[in-house]
Amino acid sequence: MFGTFYNGRYIILLMGAFSMYTGLIYNDCFSKSFNIFGSSWHVNGDPNTWPETGKALDLDRDFDHHDPYPLGIDPIWQLATNKLTFTNSFKMKLSVVLGVGQMMFGVVLGIFNYLYFKKKTDIFTVWLPQILFLGCIFGYLVVMIFFKWSMVTSSFLHEEGGAPSLLITLINMFLSFGSVTKENLFYDGQAGIQSVLVVVAVLCVPCMLLIKPILIYRERKRRSASGYGEFGGEVVSATVNDDGEQQVVSRSEPGEDEEEETSMGDIFVLQAIHTIEFCLGCISNTASYLRLWALSLAHAELSEVLWNMMFQKGLKMNNLGAGQGFVIFAVFAVWAVLTICILLIMEGLSAFLHALRLHW
Repeated sequence: MFGTFYNGRYIILLMGAFSMYTGLIYNDCFSKSFNIFGSSWHVNGDPNTWPETGKALDLDRDFDHHDPYPLGIDPIWQLATNKLTFTNSFKMKLSVVLGVGQMMFGVVLGIFNYLYFKKKTDIFTVWLPQILFLGCIFGYLVVMIFFKWSMVTSSFLHEEGGAPSLLITLINMFLSFGSVTKENLFYDGQAGIQSVLVVVAVLCVPCMLLIKPILIYRERKRRSASGYGEFGGEVVSATVNDDGEQQVVSRSEPGEDEEEETSMGDIFVLQAIHTIEFCLGCISNTASYLRLWALSLAHAELSEVLWNMMFQKGLKMNNLGAGQGFVIFAVFAVWAVLTICILLIMEGLSAFLHALRLHW
């Protein structure tokens, strides 16, 4: 077992480094936040009167303060009543952005294979439709995520009564083609742009499915008409020698590794499999990235439960005198064991397997 961990030491190192990075982005370390730069959250009014109100404090929508927290999530969210709602939405959108970005990166890398193997027709019949299909649906979703983050302000929420839902917007692109309700309107001309994107994405499917097999069929028909054919697994041509006699000439040298020509039926079936696999893979892989978001959510909540139900209770035992140190030591031991075994090993392994499958 230790040999397996040793062989995967570089992957484990990268997992640890990225875990520290995401911890900084989420400003979360064992369910606690670091107030390194000072909170950027402010309200108007006299702080001495806050405890007397008995109500939750809200950011003044007319307060002109636009300096965000420099790195990660503002630590004031630890005290917010809607902390779970905010972090849940933020992690979900971030998982979609990273997932679609990785899928787009993988598809873009395919062009180098086509160029290396000199399959330039595949660039226009396979690669370009894949890019358009992925970009018109999921790429548009990523653009709308950043648009919502940057354009939907507190004044927008106050005037419109709530931000439009990205999920409903994506679903209505297909179910309510050509129309956008007022509740889901982000910008002017949204219905027209979404209609064009849906049409392009739908047209990319028959392009991926039919164009390449049709071109192969036309090429074979052209070769057959020019005297080329297949005999015994070799491409041959019929020619006439100097004596006027017809002879068959092989187009491949003896011993040369030539693949047997595939039938057109198999080519159509294979292309259909690749097309269906890609289209369904875009949806299933995005859902898998959302599954990683669910693991992150469960990890954060379990970490908070372990802190509040165990370690925090040990810190609050102030009436034990000298025995408080021993209680804190015992509580910390139990908390550390559960944290390492459940949060770091079990959940870390689960997230690693999901990420490894997506990378593969």
